[in-house]
Amino acid sequence: MKKINFMEALSILIVMILVLGVSVIGLGLSPQVPVLFVTGLIFAWAAVRRISFEELHEGIKEGISTAIVPIFLFMLIGSLIAVWIQAGIIPSLMVLGFKLVSVQFFVPSVFVVCALVGVAIGSGFTTISTVGIALFGMGLTLGINPALVAGAIVSGAIFGDKTSPLSDSTNLASAVAGSDLFAHIKNMMWTTIPAFILSLVIFAILGMSHATASLAKINHTISILENNFSVSWWAALPVLLMFLCSWRKIPAIPTLFLNIIVSIVMAFIQSPKLNIAQLVGLIQSGFVSKTGDKTVDALLSRGGIDSMMGTVSLIIMTLALGGILMRVGVIETAMKPLVDRLTKPGSLITTAIFAGIGVNLFVGEQYLSVILPGNAFKPAFKKLNLDPLAQSRVLEDGGSVINYLVPWGVAASFAASALGVSVIAFLPFTIFAWSSPIFSILSGVTGIGLKRREVMA
Repeated sequence: MKKINFMEALSILIVMILVLGVSVIGLGLSPQVPVLFVTGLIFAWAAVRRISFEELHEGIKEGISTAIVPIFLFMLIGSLIAVWIQAGIIPSLMVLGFKLVSVQFFVPSVFVVCALVGVAIGSGFTTISTVGIALFGMGLTLGINPALVAGAIVSGAIFGDKTSPLSDSTNLASAVAGSDLFAHIKNMMWTTIPAFILSLVIFAILGMSHATASLAKINHTISILENNFSVSWWAALPVLLMFLCSWRKIPAIPTLFLNIIVSIVMAFIQSPKLNIAQLVGLIQSGFVSKTGDKTVDALLSRGGIDSMMGTVSLIIMTLALGGILMRVGVIETAMKPLVDRLTKPGSLITTAIFAGIGVNLFVGEQYLSVILPGNAFKPAFKKLNLDPLAQSRVLEDGGSVINYLVPWGVAASFAASALGVSVIAFLPFTIFAWSSPIFSILSGVTGIGLKRREVMA
């Protein structure tokens, strides 16, 4: 096929973002159909350009191949959520939280707790879908804006995922840039700590003005949970097991399998009438709460493999589209002129940040938002005598964390599915995610915390 030029590639990306932006953000539509429509437009363009359908099919396969493991993980997480509710683990965490957490400082506490859990286990997805759901339920009971609570949960999970040596995305950014992992984490503190402090302050201010629940309502919810679920200190066992597996560096899939098995045993012990058919239905379709309280039932009727299928379909369609764009050279062609014209550290950092954001918007996959700009901008960082640590930090700040803000992104769609809050709703409150690239750009422009290569004498 004839190679496409910069203006053609740019036009394709502009049309894409206009269609997706107007459909999802402007009209509030679910992203699956707009993504499918854009893919159809790309096929029509390819037919005019006489690009073979075999080439497009290869792009689809290459794009989807990156999602095989995450898709399997999502199905395991859906199963885990349902089993954790049946076994009383999430209700127990909620009851414990009500007794320990101050209403006035609930929102900043959510942010800090999720950040600590995320650092310990190295997985934002697991943090959101376990401890995050329990905290979200508490927030609803306290009368706090669900989008604000979701934003605090996601922000804390991103912080943990970004700063944990166990995190896949953190290891990937370090590896792509060629920097030492622990030096990379240390260097990220120049942007991560300011973003953390800003998030904490804003959550504290917003939290004080949103809490409306009375003590009677809290006690009523605790009573419902204790009367309908097995609330006990045994609920801490699967949580501790999750931390132990992370400490022993056991991969995510066997960790989730092990946790599901332990939780199933607990469910059978606590509910002797539970049979195999009911358990299979629980794992497949999720837990259905029947306490009689509408708020509690709406919160705890969730989980199951089926609950993840909407997210899985979006991931498959988004990555198929991204795979096509990469296969025919649209992404590479659009990025190359930017790389060639960068002569100052500030402009390089800013452009690399926006390139990561752009890949998130056009491809929707956080790993590719690290890999593509990482490979494209590596010569430019070397040319300007910037240390690999400078690039690896940019890849995190503009790449992996931004995926939680893109409605059709893998991470954002997962968080929305797990918490039941739309991405557009919690986006303004995901303060840590959108403030990280801002502080990264400020570092590049001012030179504060910008690591340069040591010049050999």
